[in-house]
Amino acid sequence: QVQLVESGGGLVQAGGSLRLSCAASGRIFSINRMAWHRQAPGKQRELVAAITGDGSTDYADSVKGRFTISKDNVKNPVYLQMNSLKPEDTAVYYCYADVLAIGAAQRGYWGQGTQVTVSS
Repeated sequence: QVQLVESGGGLVQAGGSLRLSCAASGRIFSINRMAWHRQAPGKQRELVAAITGDGSTDYADSVKGRFTISKDNVKNPVYLQMNSLKPEDTAVYYCYADVLAIGAAQRGYWGQGTQVTVSS
């Protein structure tokens, strides 16, 4: 069993910053990729940023230059540093990990989500 636990959400004024963390635990052999997605009310869940085991990153156009995804190593927490936040960044942010667990097939796992609210 694999668990993803997010932290760091909250309420911030426009222009402010927040840092989200996602920690993976359980019987993990390897993690291929971790990512942050978000879902605003009435909208589909969308990819915000992703990082692979070799450190390659990918960002949604709407957050490029403002958000940074990083990790210490593939099994330690993954962070999403969010700067210059805008009201349109308001959403529930979900951590996702593509995991090969011991004794199980490789598959994706989701965290429970953390609310980010940006006031204007």
